[in-house]
Amino acid sequence: MGDLRFALVNGVRLAYRTEGDPAAPPLVLLPGRGYDHTDWDGVIGPLAESFRVHALSLRGHGRSDRPGRYALTSMRDDVVGLLDVLGLERASLAGHSLGGFVAYLVAQEYPDRVERLVLEDVPLPVPAGVAVPPRPEEPPDFDWAMVEQTTRQRNDPDPAWLEGLAKITAPTLVLAGGPSSHLPQEQVAELAARVPGAELVTIDAGHEIHGTRPAEFLTAVTAFLRR
Repeated sequence: MGDLRFALVNGVRLAYRTEGDPAAPPLVLLPGRGYDHTDWDGVIGPLAESFRVHALSLRGHGRSDRPGRYALTSMRDDVVGLLDVLGLERASLAGHSLGGFVAYLVAQEYPDRVERLVLEDVPLPVPAGVAVPPRPEEPPDFDWAMVEQTTRQRNDPDPAWLEGLAKITAPTLVLAGGPSSHLPQEQVAELAARVPGAELVTIDAGHEIHGTRPAEFLTAVTAFLRR
């Protein structure tokens, strides 16, 4: 298993796990909302055979700090800050759901920092019209303020985020979870259509493709990243 490490980025201590040959091409994994770096445990080993993998726990998740401020642009800048701490001018990014949202914000704002981009069942940045869920009685393993704030941003996204998809220059693979995903799949397809040259692949696995169909996820992602 790789080492759990910590980096101070934008005044926030972020936890991340690193695995793989230090000389291999760098790959940063960004998990979905409510999950930390351990969500990638089923695929990080095989990915680390070809890449230097850094699996990040976003602010408010896992052992990363809970600063109470969860702007998606702050999460975006956290990723860029982590690249700086790691001494990486460029890296490939793979993000699931919220992590993918953050990843494409990085790719549109900092195109020179992203080698390749993988977006796993990621929502389009359009008003989602979803209710802020009620706070659970038992404390979750993440900051509930993060859920409240990110839900509000999903419901009222910055229009520049949608327009910015056309600014992405990194080769991009968009994975769709198919009809069993709770995300509208026509939005996932539109996301792929808005990113120049993006490839859309559907794996009928539901929302968390890498957890439900890890072999198919690894086949698609590894082939794309090795091109």
